[in-house]
Amino acid sequence: MIETPSLVDQYCHGVLRTELGLGTFEAHLGRGEGPPAPGTTFFDTQTGFAVRRWCPPLLGLEPHCPPPRYLARRRELGVLESGRRLLRGSGITTYLVDTGLPGDLTGPGEMASAGCADAHEIVRLELLAEQVADTSGTVDSFLANLAESVHAAAAHAVAFTSVAGARRSLAMAPEPPGPGEVRGAADRWLARRQVGGALRDPVLLRHLLWIAVASGRPLQLHAGAGDPQGYFGGFARATAGLGTDLVLLHGYPYHRNAADLAGLFPHVYADLGPALVRTGARAAAVLAEILELAPFGKLLFSSGAHGLPELHVVGARLFGEAIGRVFGGWVADGAWSLPDAQRVAGLIAAGNARRVYGLSEAGLPEV
Repeated sequence: MIETPSLVDQYCHGVLRTELGLGTFEAHLGRGEGPPAPGTTFFDTQTGFAVRRWCPPLLGLEPHCPPPRYLARRRELGVLESGRRLLRGSGITTYLVDTGLPGDLTGPGEMASAGCADAHEIVRLELLAEQVADTSGTVDSFLANLAESVHAAAAHAVAFTSVAGARRSLAMAPEPPGPGEVRGAADRWLARRQVGGALRDPVLLRHLLWIAVASGRPLQLHAGAGDPQGYFGGFARATAGLGTDLVLLHGYPYHRNAADLAGLFPHVYADLGPALVRTGARAAAVLAEILELAPFGKLLFSSGAHGLPELHVVGARLFGEAIGRVFGGWVADGAWSLPDAQRVAGLIAAGNARRVYGLSEAGLPEV
């Protein structure tokens, strides 16, 4: 039997501080915008069924209990107590938290306290640039402050993350832009920024990514649907040998492409997170597909959770179950030895993340 090791959740968000009704809760189980199909709810998904399987026992209920009963128990305990029970029951011992999303979400300190775990911040580059833009009066001050802010963030964050590839991958070149391009793009964007607007300019996004690469901190890249090879392959090639690791996030359903890139480039890693959470009962099959291509030292566990502590639980439990089924089957067939299976499980669960992000065995950044 494969023992599930302690887990480093290498990419997640905080959890909501507010009580949720049925409609609001189930909206966090869906992937897109809009309501579910008529006569159904977002519990009618692989993720929703996984929540009903794994989370009720942590709140004192039987597995697969009806959603209204589960949420009534959640409200009875209160958002703080239910969150504490769920996070502490997940088996996650270290959280790396992307603090760049809006909403009433807990930060790394609160995650550490609620989960009785370690927690560290991942800085989202686009939000950092937008904050710098709002306090910089000129193009020159913006560009200088941006470089300084990334450098300062690198002193405390375990990693940077960016959605540039997901938003603009087909319109972006992998190489760094020239100074003239950057100044022109900054001038245009700062003028638009006066009336609001997120950072979407492809030149500035490229400039921001390359500032982060120069910091030496790991850079997590959200993969764009259908294009994990196109932009990311070129960017991986351009950044090879510079000393900065790239972690490809959220590549499902193109998880095999991300795994392939992790096999091709020494500094590229692939995240397992939502690939397993979205597929639920089929998580073992998806994990096996990823393991066909990626070296075992290049895969990282994450929950990818956002808003609901239940998603941390689901991510952790589905990972453990998938590891048990896949590795256990290979051991039973004689393809793997039990010690090798246990060692690889430990690498993917925590060891690879500790190496990439410079964490000690206790989950703390190594000095």
